[in-house]
Amino acid sequence: MKKLLYIYIGLISMISFSQKKEELDSLPKNFDDYIFVKPGDSITIELNEFTLLPKQKFKSKDDIRYYLWLRRKVFKAYPYAKLASERLDSLNARLDRIDSKSKKRKYTRQIQKYIEGEFTEQIKKMTKTEGRILIKLIHRQTGKTAFDNIKGLRSGWKAFWYNTTANLFSLSLKEEYLPETINEDFLVEDILQRAFRDQILKSQPTKLNFDFIEVLAEKKAEINVEEYKILFAKMKKKKKIRSNN
Repeated sequence: MKKLLYIYIGLISMISFSQKKEELDSLPKNFDDYIFVKPGDSITIELNEFTLLPKQKFKSKDDIRYYLWLRRKVFKAYPYAKLASERLDSLNARLDRIDSKSKKRKYTRQIQKYIEGEFTEQIKKMTKTEGRILIKLIHRQTGKTAFDNIKGLRSGWKAFWYNTTANLFSLSLKEEYLPETINEDFLVEDILQRAFRDQILKSQPTKLNFDFIEVLAEKKAEINVEEYKILFAKMKKKKKIRSNN
């Protein structure tokens, strides 16, 4: 019961993704604040009170546009993941103070209805990319995947069914947030850390164990957006085929 909030958001996300396909977003045109660092150039270190982050290294100016496109997705998804973690912590703290099982069930149902009204409509407007990022960020903020939480609360069969349904839309409730090994997660974390530093987003500590500064140093701050170039190329091709038909 204590994990109900987290699971609920995961379920809402999964349902809403089936209703909205990825849209072909336009790439940002203004990226004057970003510097194209050529191979062999020295890395510029930015000092901001407590955080040292190297300037990102892009292969081309065009790559910056794809990075900013992803940043827009992260900025949209992160507040919901942050709020989910806050609601979960609040729910757990309140349940710990309630002795009666019936009162715990009643309070949990009230929270469920509240969350439904708070999240449903906003998440329905998300694209598939935003939904995938949200699932990963919820893992970042809570330390648990949606699948594991559903399995713990309901049953293994329920978890399997929900995950299978999500897979029909190229999404998995088993998605983990792994910035050390998965390129997209690394890019998301890079976006988050720079947004925290610049106070664009309000920082909330992750409940996962990884050292991003170490990961950033290992990758030499190189930004790889090839997967998004391929994504846009496929969407443009499909759009062209539909228009010709």
